[in-house]
Amino acid sequence: MRLANKTAIVTGAASGFGAGIARKLSAEGATVMVADIADGAAIAAEIGGLSQQVDVSRSASVAAMTDAAMSAWGRIDILVNNAGVTHMPAPLTEVSEADFDRVFAVNCKSVYLTARHVLPHMSRGASILNVASTAGVSPRPRLNWYNASKGWMITATRTMAVELAPSGIRVNALNPVAGETPLLKSFMGEDTPETRARFLSTIPLGRFSTPEDMGNAAAFLCSDEASMITGVCMEVDGGRCI
Repeated sequence: MRLANKTAIVTGAASGFGAGIARKLSAEGATVMVADIADGAAIAAEIGGLSQQVDVSRSASVAAMTDAAMSAWGRIDILVNNAGVTHMPAPLTEVSEADFDRVFAVNCKSVYLTARHVLPHMSRGASILNVASTAGVSPRPRLNWYNASKGWMITATRTMAVELAPSGIRVNALNPVAGETPLLKSFMGEDTPETRARFLSTIPLGRFSTPEDMGNAAAFLCSDEASMITGVCMEVDGGRCI
């Protein structure tokens, strides 16, 4: 119960890594808001949390999410910026402008918007966790603009950590390798045994990241056990970035 009496917002928590993080934070004692553009009611009911529909790329929607959390709890201790999208693998000049805008709105602007709306309600001892990617550390061809958005998030994490340290608010990130989530097919272009085998051959531990892996790492970084850790972008990647 490392997070007993803590409150947490997890974006993109209706499925995939976000659901794994929400489940683990709840298991460690936190009261969790499952915030997603999709319906997160099932996960929220499972963990005894709140469900909130949000479009993290829209200021008014993020403000409504924040207001709902404050109305329910009166404070916000943990914010996990997990919501993210990608574009399909393609040469960098062939990704559409609409796909580029969507990737940066969801992956980057969302961090700006949650900082604007949620951060004013966080106090000393609070924690922000951004879910970046190994793509921001060791980029692969044909995912250029997704790679760039996650590199942006890594840099944002570090600069947020420096600026917020005097306020006692820690900011860290997780860099997962691809996992069994709804985005897996988009990363690979197609989901076949052959493409999976090729991808897994680049991961020394020989498997994808799981929602449970992400939840375990998130629970530690958001807990007081990590009270001296800020500005860290932790790979959860089975050695992919070595």
